[in-house]
Amino acid sequence: MKTILVPFREDATAQAALDLACRAAAARGARIEGLFIQTAPLVYASEGIAIGGYVTQLADEELRRGDEARARFAEQVRANGVDFVEESGEEPAEGARAVWRQIDGLGEQIVGEYGRVFDLIAIGRETEDSSPDWNVLCEAALFESGRLLLIAPPSLPPTFGERIAVLWNGSTETARTLGAAMPLLQAAREVVVCAVEGVHVPGPDVGQVARCLAANRIAASTHVTALDGRAPGTAVLDDAMEAGPDMLLKGAYAQSRLRQMIFGGPTRHILKHAELPVIMGH
Repeated sequence: MKTILVPFREDATAQAALDLACRAAAARGARIEGLFIQTAPLVYASEGIAIGGYVTQLADEELRRGDEARARFAEQVRANGVDFVEESGEEPAEGARAVWRQIDGLGEQIVGEYGRVFDLIAIGRETEDSSPDWNVLCEAALFESGRLLLIAPPSLPPTFGERIAVLWNGSTETARTLGAAMPLLQAAREVVVCAVEGVHVPGPDVGQVARCLAANRIAASTHVTALDGRAPGTAVLDDAMEAGPDMLLKGAYAQSRLRQMIFGGPTRHILKHAELPVIMGH
């Protein structure tokens, strides 16, 4: 996991994602790319309004936000002990470093398309202060990039990726996530495959998953609990936390996202409530 994309604006959600990306980069000698997406102003024509001047004013304001975001990104990266490479500087081939890029376009489209060349896309967990566009951006990373999504909680735990809980439900989505995250699992000191009875689609059980991991030189234990009348999302997250992990790994939206938006579900619950970093894939 050597390349990490961080969509960045000056808000707490993006700053949490950058802190986590810096920690991951420092541990693995990875390259972070901060991405500011410059959104073209939406202007509706109306008689008597100087449209041209208004558009220019909005565009200038967006450029100012980009400059401020870049300055904050560079400051935060350096505070985390990661080198910030200026545009005119020569980027080293190895070691933790960060660069900055600004692209014009729609946020979800750029993240979904541009993110396809990165190992991880880091986005802060949803909070009350998150942007209204958070869900769209997060789902673009999950459904359009084909890459792993790294969800950062508001506060980071002391360690990251040393003890990973795999939230297994037998689904295709979780199987894909497990395969893509093998480098992270192989680098962990401990892996626990967790499952909740009754929150499972037809497929292999945790014992079979543990044997597969063992074949990849990953020693994994298992942790299975009962649903006991709880909401599936609550049961999955609470029982995984019993294993004492510092990171969670989960396939996203084994149920449809529309159903989960209306009725709730494990993915939506974890996106809203996880207090640990989460690796998700679809």
